[in-house]
Amino acid sequence: MVLVIQFVDLIFNLLTLAIIAHALLSWFPVDRYNNPIVRVLDQIVAPILEPLRRIVPPVGMMDITPIVALIGLQILQAIIVTLLRGF
Repeated sequence: MVLVIQFVDLIFNLLTLAIIAHALLSWFPVDRYNNPIVRVLDQIVAPILEPLRRIVPPVGMMDITPIVALIGLQILQAIIVTLLRGF
């Protein structure tokens, strides 16, 4: 069971890093279509951020959905890991 908990924890940590990297890359002029790293990050992060963008309005010129996604992932990670440790 410890292996399952570590695997779930790793997946959540990788998703967190992907969202942070995606947000940081949005600050730089990067060719989103020809850069394979950016395309992979878009494919990983888009299913998480796109539904949130429909719900969370931008604050001024800032898109705060990555912050909301990070908070949600941290809460979900804590709940799932706690439930798995209970078994």
